[in-house]
Amino acid sequence: MAFNPAPRQLAVIKTVVFVLALLPFCRLVWGGFANQLGANPLEFITWNTGDWTLYFLCMTLAVTPLRRFSGWNWLVRLRRMIGLFAFFYAFLHFTTFLWFDHFFDVQEMLADVVKRPFILVGFTAFVLLIPLAVTSTNGMVKRLGAKRWQWLHRLIYLIAALGILHFWWMKAGKHNFEQPIIFGTIVAVLLLLRVMWAVQKRLKERAMINRTA
Repeated sequence: MAFNPAPRQLAVIKTVVFVLALLPFCRLVWGGFANQLGANPLEFITWNTGDWTLYFLCMTLAVTPLRRFSGWNWLVRLRRMIGLFAFFYAFLHFTTFLWFDHFFDVQEMLADVVKRPFILVGFTAFVLLIPLAVTSTNGMVKRLGAKRWQWLHRLIYLIAALGILHFWWMKAGKHNFEQPIIFGTIVAVLLLLRVMWAVQKRLKERAMINRTA
């Protein structure tokens, strides 16, 4: 049975999701002030913000399949906020790198990006996220047009793939591939579902054309 929340209920759901999405950030802030980030706070912040970027990317990609399987169309109303939180944690991840590794020396940071492939991949994913965040408003959807906006936001699959590759390279030094494999499997399944539905849609359209011909 489909659950269709009333406007007030949906507002409450959005508020709860917003608060929950902020908890990892609040944990970092509290841990920094309370000296609870372990022996290497910089490493903890780097891994934590990177992990949560991938979590939110996967959640963003999972909205459409969950909507289709559950019939809860209102889930689409949460996708934009979840996607913006993916950008938020990616921004924190990048800022940690720029601040603590390079002390806001952009030239030195760019040289490091070019020199180390795993950083280049992660930096590319972050840069590609920027236009998605900028065009997340209703006004930008109208300016771009629905089709162009949809094509632009399909970059999220490439971004997720690059993010997982970046994560894989970082984990390679620790010989820990369990998490990258899990993330990669989730994104692959979500992409395959999208491809399957697109093929089914085209087949139905062709069948309709053949019937009317």
